[in-house]
Amino acid sequence: MATTAKPQPSMYENVKIQFEKAANVMGLDDTVKKILSSTNNEIIVNFPVKMDNGSVEVFTGYRVQHNNVLGPYKGGLRYHPTVDIDAARALATWMTWKTSLAGLPYGGGKGGIQLDPKKYSQGELERITRRFTYALGDNIGPEHDIPAPDVNTNAQMMAWIADTYMSTKSPAERSKNQHVVTGKPVGSGGLEGRDRATGFGVVVTLESWAKLRNTSLEGKKYIVQGFGNVGYWAAHFMNKNGAILVGVQDATGTIYNPEGIDPEALLRFQADNGTISGFKNTQDYNSAEFFGIECDIIIPAALGNQITAENAESVKAKVIAEGANGPTDTEGEEILLAKGIEIIPDILCNSGGVIGSYFEWLQNRNGEIWTMDDVIIKLRKKMEDAFNRVVITGGQYKTDWRTAAYIQALVRIEMAYKQRGIFP
Repeated sequence: MATTAKPQPSMYENVKIQFEKAANVMGLDDTVKKILSSTNNEIIVNFPVKMDNGSVEVFTGYRVQHNNVLGPYKGGLRYHPTVDIDAARALATWMTWKTSLAGLPYGGGKGGIQLDPKKYSQGELERITRRFTYALGDNIGPEHDIPAPDVNTNAQMMAWIADTYMSTKSPAERSKNQHVVTGKPVGSGGLEGRDRATGFGVVVTLESWAKLRNTSLEGKKYIVQGFGNVGYWAAHFMNKNGAILVGVQDATGTIYNPEGIDPEALLRFQADNGTISGFKNTQDYNSAEFFGIECDIIIPAALGNQITAENAESVKAKVIAEGANGPTDTEGEEILLAKGIEIIPDILCNSGGVIGSYFEWLQNRNGEIWTMDDVIIKLRKKMEDAFNRVVITGGQYKTDWRTAAYIQALVRIEMAYKQRGIFP
């Protein structure tokens, strides 16, 4: 009799399992645990948009606001066919932990639209983005809920959101609302260095890991899944550390060269050809076997649930730096930890993006202009501090780094609830 494969846990199920584990290890207050186990608000909007050919399509957009005890909701908007309420819940919850761990005055939110942006023209994407912003209305705001770029969204889209939102305010109030989104182009109130903040942060955590293990990134072989904003900038800064990129995978293919791949040349090739496949001096590689490539470091920087019970056994790397949100599911993680593979968890590893967003929000709020040097120095300090706190907490509780990162985040939230109490 044929056996049916066990269904893979959803991202939200993974979030809940990780949260339960950390809450139990630290002895989280029962009331606080109850509050954090559910989201504050879940917004679903259906809105019509006129297409280039004159027809009208109705899109579904989501915004989940998980918790705001530490400050306004903060988190990205993604445009992807996998966007649904379950994914938005998971990502919003992770944002609560991520902003708390980074020591930011924010809570967690996330959202997006269920669509494949490749199927729409630039004009259509502008109208979709502006109409989505209008449909969300006062559910977002510079002191309430502050979106940012995520998968398949970019600085241009954030500029459209800011412009649309500001246009709904009276003329005297418009400039006060520029910080309704972060990740904007530099000319529209964006932050120098925000584009590279997530990828840079990933590499800072890897530098901290190497220092902890009395080694360096020089000569270390690594592979990157996803060659978008995070994957490219992570490879750029790994290259500066003397590490060797040997494999890259994205939605267009998987390439391999044990002698090394130049990330700058690959970026140019990708821009010209719309794919990474066929890049010079590389061979196409079996996509299903990507994580089994012989290397020291894996940087998953694409989507969630990529390293699972199916492929975790094949991993040969010493460390996994989670550039994406939730790339390792709970079953895959158990296998990796049993093999002695270290995981720098997403809420620590990729928090450079939200830290950069915080700097942009402050810059807009205070009418300042920060330089790239200001940003990089402050970002490095925040990432190194967070890494060191997670390592210390892991040692205190004799637990893995993900659980330690959750505990660090939860301690701060628990303290806020205990000091403020529950209204009324």
